[in-house]
This record gives sequence, C-alpha cells and structure tokens, in this order.
Amino acid sequence: MAQPDPEKRMAELREIIAHHDELYYRQAAPEISDRDYDELKRELAEWEVANPLLALIDSPTQKVGDDRSDGFESYVHRERMMSLDNTYSGEEMQEFIARLERELERTDLTFVIEPKIDGLAVSVTYEHGRLVRAVTRGNGVEGDDITANAKTIRDLPGELKGTGDAPLPDVIEIRGEIFMTTEEFQRINAEREEQGQELYKNPRNLAAGTVKQLDATVVAQRRLEIVLYGRGYTEPVEALPQTQQQFFGWVKAWGLPTVPHQWVARSGPEVLAAIAELDDQRHHLPYPTDGAVVKLDSIALQRTIGATSKAPRWAMAYKFEAERAETQLRAISIQVGRTGVLTPVAELEPVQLAGTTVSRATLHNGDEIARKDIRVGDFVSVEKAGEIIPAVIAVNLARRRPECVPYEFPAKCPVCGTATIQLEGEVAVRCPNVECPVQVRRRVQHFASRASLDIEGLGEAMVDQLVEKGWVKRLPDLYQLDRENLLTLGKNVGKSTDKLLAAIEASKTAELWRFIHGLGIPHVGAAASKDLARVFGGLRELADATMADYVKDKESVISGIGATMAAALIAYFADEQNRAMIDDLLTLGVNPDSPGAGGGGSKFVGQTFVLTGTLPTLTRNEAAEMIEAQGGKVSGSVSKKTSYVVAGTEAGSKLAKAEKLGVTVINEATLRDLLD
Repeated sequence: MAQPDPEKRMAELREIIAHHDELYYRQAAPEISDRDYDELKRELAEWEVANPLLALIDSPTQKVGDDRSDGFESYVHRERMMSLDNTYSGEEMQEFIARLERELERTDLTFVIEPKIDGLAVSVTYEHGRLVRAVTRGNGVEGDDITANAKTIRDLPGELKGTGDAPLPDVIEIRGEIFMTTEEFQRINAEREEQGQELYKNPRNLAAGTVKQLDATVVAQRRLEIVLYGRGYTEPVEALPQTQQQFFGWVKAWGLPTVPHQWVARSGPEVLAAIAELDDQRHHLPYPTDGAVVKLDSIALQRTIGATSKAPRWAMAYKFEAERAETQLRAISIQVGRTGVLTPVAELEPVQLAGTTVSRATLHNGDEIARKDIRVGDFVSVEKAGEIIPAVIAVNLARRRPECVPYEFPAKCPVCGTATIQLEGEVAVRCPNVECPVQVRRRVQHFASRASLDIEGLGEAMVDQLVEKGWVKRLPDLYQLDRENLLTLGKNVGKSTDKLLAAIEASKTAELWRFIHGLGIPHVGAAASKDLARVFGGLRELADATMADYVKDKESVISGIGATMAAALIAYFADEQNRAMIDDLLTLGVNPDSPGAGGGGSKFVGQTFVLTGTLPTLTRNEAAEMIEAQGGKVSGSVSKKTSYVVAGTEAGSKLAKAEKLGVTVINEATLRDLLD
C-alpha cells in the first residue's frame, strides 16, 4: 500500500485534531474516545519527528487545548498552566522513570501517584488567605474567569486557615479539577429522562458545560465538586513546601479538598503496582477517574528537570483503557421521548462491565445503527462512556450468524402507530402525533416539574393516571380537570384532590419564563426562557415573533438566542396545533407573571447589565437577582447593546471593552441609586 504524502497527512491530522479540540474543550461534547484522540496526536508527533521541516511551531502537539469561550472575562495566569504528557503503556511509564534517573544521575527517586480525575482543569488564587479568583486553564497562558461560578461550589472555602505546620503564602495559585460525582450526574440524568430530554453522556462533559454557564444560578442548581492538587505562582517563593507529599498535607491543613489517597513509590515496579491498585479501586470512587498521575516527589528536582512548552517533564499520566465487554444483542427496543424522538436501546445478554451488570446500552439513533451495521443476534462490544452510560461500540463480524439481518428502523411509532417523520437536517426520527400517550405523559411531566411550573401533586404516577383515563391529552386539559372524576382515583382522596386543583389554579399566574420552559420547545432551556420572558413579556407576543426579532444582519438581536434556537421557536409557533394550545391556555385564564409584574418592578425592562470585578457588599448573584427583579437582563459579555457595566475592584477586560465601546460604567453605589 502506498505511503501517504507527509505534508498532506500532517495537514489533515492538524485539521482533524482542531475539530476534536473544539468539540472537547469549547463545547464539552466530544465525539471520539480519549484513546482515539490521543492516537491522532501521537501519529502527528511521529510524522513531525520524521519530517522536522514540515512541523509547525503552533502544532497541536506543542500546545495545550484551549477551553476559552465567549462571554467570560479572560485572565492571564501568573504562572503558565500546563497539560500532562500521557501514556497507555507500562513500558513507556518505565521509560519515563528511567529517563529521570539518567538525567538526575540518581536511582533513589521518590514518586507520588494520585488518581487522575476527569473534569475541567482550574486554577484558584488566594491572596492573604482570601479567595480572589478562579480561572480555567484556557490556552495555558490565559483562561476564562469563572470566579462567580466557582463560588457556588460548597467545598471551596472563601478563606483559608493557616497553621504553624502549614503557613499561608501571601499569594498562591492552586491548581486542580472541577468535577461532578457519579451520584449527582445520575440524579440530573434521571430528571432529564423523566422529562423526556436527551441524557448527558458523562460527568466530565456535564461538569465542563456547567462551569461555562453564564448564569451562576444555573450552576448552583447542579452540585459541582473541586479537588486541588498542584501549585502555580507562589509569593514568596520560599513559602513552597519541599515535596509533593508535604504540599498535599498543607492543602488539606488549609481546609481545601484534595485527592483522598496517594501512593508513594521508589522504583518503576512500585509505580506500576500502585497504578494497578488504583485501577482496581477506581470503580468504587465517587468521581470519574480515567487514569493515574505519576509525579516526582521532590520539588527541587522538579525545577531541575523543567518542562516543555506544554507539559512538565517531571510528571506523566497513565491513562486506563476504557473497559469493554462482549455480549449478545438480544433485541432493539424503541423509547419515545417528550418531543416524539424515537431512541433505540440495545437489550443485551447481561454482562459484567466496570464493576456493574449491564443489560441495556444506548444505540443513539438509526443512522448510528446503520453505520455500525448492528443487527439483532450479533455479538457486540460494549463500553461504558465516561464509565457511566453503556454504549455499543462495534460488532464482532466473525461471530455473526446467517439469521442476523440488517435492522430496519420503525416506520411507525411503536406506541400509537403513527407514521414517523425525519425533519430535514436532523438524524432524529420522530412521531408527529402530539396526542401519542407517551409524548403526552412526558410533556405533562415536564410542564409540571420543578424546573417548569412546579405543580405540587402532579407527579409521575398522577400524570400516568390522567393520561391513561383520557382526561389529559393536551396541556390545556390540566386546567379543565373535573373534581368528581379525580375523586374516583382512590379512597379518601378529597384533600389531595383539592390541593392538586388549587396548585393547578395557582400555576396560572406563575412566572412567564416557567411557562415558556414548560412548553418544551426544542433547544430552549431555562436560561433562554428567562431571556425570552424579559424581551417579549407575554406568551402571545412570543408566539407572534418573527425571525427579524431574533436575528438581524446575521447577528443575534437577543443575547443568548442564536439562529438555531430562533428557528426552533419560529417552527414551534408556526405549528397550528401549538398556536391553538396557546390560545386555549389564555382562554382558560392562564396569565403568566411577566418581568416587572407582581412583586417585582419594571424600571430596568429592556436594559442589559454586565457585572465585572468584585463588588464591595454584593455577590454577583445578589446583584443579578436585584437587576432581574426590576426586569433587567444580566449578560456575561459586553457589546454595543449593553446598557451598563457594573464594575468592582479588579475589573478586567470587560471594563476595558466597555470604555472602548463607550458603554456607561457604574459602581455598586450607583446601581443601588438606580434601584432606589
């Protein structure tokens, strides 16, 4: 087989890696495994060694991935924040240790081994013991200032406690990882499944996506955790401990969460034994772990060894292979979601995988089944994506039997028998029948959930009964429930029936954004619903909006509402059934509380505020709540449409941009004057 042209292949690899970097670092939505990604970078590195004249200075092999995103203020790390070189090979780990012994001309080296937590890298800065900043790794030189979001993490203290054995430096950057526990990930996915929404794939992606939310109140609703294990800039430098082990002790003494267990090794075999022990234990840990980090213990020797442009030369990550198991695909079942999307699920012969018994796995969609040629009766490889959700990875064609025939995706809804449709540009296949019982149940559950109207008493069991009896086929039916019918659902249900009807009646005047979110419009979440409520002020006004209200000259008119979401909104309200539903809701007395109505005010309606820096007495959340209570909008980025920038101490690039654009800059005192 002819060898590829080096220049062409290297250019192709750089383009492929850039694509996956965008998905992983900026969108928190990778489409390939870590191992496949690492293999791409390894291949590029091998081509660069063989063809040094074709290697680029800014090659992805020479820099860390860039996680910066729009809407956040950038902050320059006082000391560069690096990535780690990694390996999947015990031999390469042994070679790493042998290289350190050769370069240091010593064989008595000590190493510390710790779990590699799969989250979002972060650097938190404490000055005189007080938390002043939290910044993502970004491109290693500068990252996103996520201080407001980091302050919602309960285990991250605002003040450190120094001791005689662990003195506090005047300034220290402490590096670590923001992550989400398996338990919290499963809680959030359970809620989404109940509401018929697409499930998140793994805790790492959800944690990274949560950290990059512009609304800290949304972040606070999801429990993030943090673990700290490394150091950056320190002042004075003499305040640093002498070893990595000692540093762990100091971090713990200061009151910071750190890795719960470390291993100490003094040779290659001992290092590999510690890694093997961690591999055995990792499935019982409360956080996602995708490897082990091996560090030279002596900080003085770390300085001697130094670093490359992207990684320290005194540390290396050993990454665990994703666990796979082979089992037989017994059947493919179809789940119907709230929006009518048909999702295929693999029903498997139970198999042990990553410490649990797996009997079901996601197949994503019909296109994925066809691409992998997955057939009922096949023997398939199953892998836990992010060690949480099982997925079918490949088919063992050598074991395929003649009776295994290509799978035909259903042409009709398995619940109601309606012919399915596939919208242009989508891979999803849908049931278009809005009265499909499963869709109705999921839709009503979402409408009544805490995230939407929060109707007490309208839980899953009650919704199932209402739909099964045929009393609720559309959302307006909730507001026409007959008390006498409800009393037939059980004995002594008078009080609960009256409470339910009262809760439904009270929901008629819930906040407008809750109604918008409760409608379940594709792509429109809680944060976008709040933006829409502020701008349009009513269900009728939102339903009558045109594309020009969302996008003008290819730019978003409403911050946070892009072309995709705008198209979804237009399509939703263009549907005659949806328009009729809105009309019926309004006729039945639904009168949402728009921004500025009820207990709030309206003096900031139509105005956009940006908060930057540290305010004297208010947190950003408190300031944002005060602004929003008066109908204003709080944005994460400055533009010509910004009404005011509220600046505190240590205001950064947002303040500079406001001054450049001529946006009015005020302080907390002036904000309070405007509120008064």
